Amino acid sequence: MTDKSKTQTSKDGTAFGRAVGAKAARKLKARRHPTQGVWFGLGMMGLIGWSVVVPTLLGAALGIWLDNRHPGTYSWTLMLLVIGLLMGCWNAWHWVAQEDKEMREQQENDDE
Repeated sequence: MTDKSKTQTSKDGTAFGRAVGAKAARKLKARRHPTQGVWFGLGMMGLIGWSVVVPTLLGAALGIWLDNRHPGTYSWTLMLLVIGLLMGCWNAWHWVAQEDKEMREQQENDDE
């Protein structure tokens, strides 16, 4: 090897070493300060549950009110209960997909 190639290799090695050291430090910091634990998971389950339950109950309540005010051949309660349930499930699915996307992006950024 020439002196120039030795100098280039040592510079690359130093830059590489710094990059590896920075990545290791980030991972160690993340292990020492976990942001997501058991309580976080339980809280997320509760939040997702409420995002389904609230629209379902609101649909049922509105349906009961409409059935009392405007009785007909079809049950407003049943129709609005199903619509509320579908909206709640869609809302929960959308929210979970968004959180999953953010977690994957954060993980990719941490791996770089």
